[in-house]
Amino acid sequence: MDFNEHTATEAVQNSFSETPDVRLQELLNTLTRHLHAFVREARPSVQEWEQAIEFLTAVGQTCTDTRQEFVLLSDVLGVSMLVETLNEQEGGTESTVLGPFHMVESPPRALGDTIDLVGEAEPCVVSGRVLSTDGTPLPHAEVDVWQCNEKGFYDVQQPGSQPSGNGRGLFRADAEGRFRFRTIVPSHYPIPTDGPVGRLLKATRRHPYRPAHIHFIVQAPGYMPLTTHIFVAGSPYLDSDAVFAVKQGLIVDFAESDDEEAAARNGVQAPFRHAEFDLVLSAERAA
Repeated sequence: MDFNEHTATEAVQNSFSETPDVRLQELLNTLTRHLHAFVREARPSVQEWEQAIEFLTAVGQTCTDTRQEFVLLSDVLGVSMLVETLNEQEGGTESTVLGPFHMVESPPRALGDTIDLVGEAEPCVVSGRVLSTDGTPLPHAEVDVWQCNEKGFYDVQQPGSQPSGNGRGLFRADAEGRFRFRTIVPSHYPIPTDGPVGRLLKATRRHPYRPAHIHFIVQAPGYMPLTTHIFVAGSPYLDSDAVFAVKQGLIVDFAESDDEEAAARNGVQAPFRHAEFDLVLSAERAA
């Protein structure tokens, strides 16, 4: 078969015909079909295609143990959120993107512990329950949390000024599925713009900002893992998140409280902020 514009797709797909993994073959065939269709429609010059390869190479070279530029690229192109949306748990809490900063393990902490190791901002208590879709509490569910500080930086972005593990914690819900931890209200912040993804945003005149949020990964035996955020009600950029991750059901009020008894019970001083919500997991699908 001569390789030309009309035979190219079939030729490449035929090259995958002996792939033992059926799903891998399906993915490669679909990728080839759509990628070739893009090239036929856009008709990039050789120089433009070389620039595209150079861009992707730079994305890979920017990745480190504490930074994931490819995740960032997937995020700003809306691919991460599209994948999450297509895999949404039926009846569970809405999912959203993992983000590029879940690059280190969260330190195990006891319920009620603080994840704020600096203590310079107004204290905040985050609490809730982990439930199944029928409202049954899920005892001892794992709740992994991470967030930026009040100035919009994660610990891995400021290793010289933030202690390792600041803003991170791995918790176990109690026997009734309840979780609770202390922290501070995170800030809105720009995603990293000093790499190729930042240059892409600048070239397209897009802002890099994300609204204030706290990340969660929640797991329990027999249930589908949940990756989600809670977004701080009233935060800037809720209507224009750079990574398209905001869902109305994930916006939570971080209410201010002057209740000194409640503050004492939670190990903080009044006034403090309090966010309360449930995280709902869907049962695993039968194989």
